[in-house]
Amino acid sequence: MRERLPRWLVAQAPKRPGLEGLGRELAARGLHTVCESARCPNLGECFGRGTATFLILGNTCTRDCRFCAVEHGRPEAVDAEEPRRVAEAAAMLGLRHVVVTSVTRDDLPDGGAGHFAATIGAIRELLPSARVEVLVPDFGGDWKALGVVMAARPAVLNHNVETVARLYPEVRPQAGYARSLELLRAGEMAGEVITKSGFMVGLGESDQEVLELLRDLRGAGTQAVTIGQYLQPTRRHLAVAEYVRPEVFARYGAAAREMGFTYVMSGPLVRSSYHAGELCDERQE
Repeated sequence: MRERLPRWLVAQAPKRPGLEGLGRELAARGLHTVCESARCPNLGECFGRGTATFLILGNTCTRDCRFCAVEHGRPEAVDAEEPRRVAEAAAMLGLRHVVVTSVTRDDLPDGGAGHFAATIGAIRELLPSARVEVLVPDFGGDWKALGVVMAARPAVLNHNVETVARLYPEVRPQAGYARSLELLRAGEMAGEVITKSGFMVGLGESDQEVLELLRDLRGAGTQAVTIGQYLQPTRRHLAVAEYVRPEVFARYGAAAREMGFTYVMSGPLVRSSYHAGELCDERQE
C-alpha cells in the first residue's frame, strides 16, 4: 500500500461552478497542460480558479527524468496551429498572466525555440495586455535558440534546476546543472526579463546543498525562486527520501530572501507555475 501523506501535503481542490470541465475544454481544442501531464497536486485548485499552464510541442518528452510523470518516447510532429489555439484558449479564460511550457524536444534543431516565440507572438496578438511567462527546457545548451525566445520578449523566463548538483546524475541524467545555470545567466543578460527557477526537496539533499543551490541561482542573476516537495508520481519513479516539514520550507524561504531574491515561494505544495502571476503583481507594487 502507498504511504500515507503527512497532513501538510493533502491538497485542497476547490472548484467554481462552470470550470470543472476546463480540462475537457482544453483537450477539445487539442491542447495539453503540464498540470495534468505532470500530475500536479494543485490541479484542482488552479483549474477551479480558471488557470492552467499550457504544455506545447506535444505531451511526449525526448528525455526521461526520473522524477517527472510526463510521458517520454518518440514525440509527435510539431503542430504549426498550436500557438494560435493556445492564444485563443488564454483569451477564452481571460488570463492576465499566461504560462507556457513544453516537453523537451531534443529531436528539433532549435529545441522548439521558434515554437515558443510563435506562441508568445500569438498570445500578444489576442491578449496584448497579458504577461507571458515561458518555462523553457535547456535547449541542449544552444544559446542561439534561447535568443529566439528572448527576442519574442517574454515577461518572465523560467527554467527549473529541479535539484541540487550532486543529485543530477540520478534525478536528471540527460541534463546538466552547470548548463541550467548558464541558461539563466544568459537570460538575465539578454534584456528586461524576470528570470526565475524552481527546485524540489525531499530527494535526499542536505540543508547545506540547498543553500549552495540558492547561492548558485543568485550568482547566475536569478531573481525569483520556487521551492516545493518532491512527490513520487508512480512506482517507477524515484522514491521520496523525506517529507520536508513546513517550518523547513519557511527557513529556506527566509534564506532565499536574505540572499536577495526578489520573489520567493517556498512550501510543500509549491510548484514552478503555482500562483505565477503574483510575481509580476508584487514587482508592480
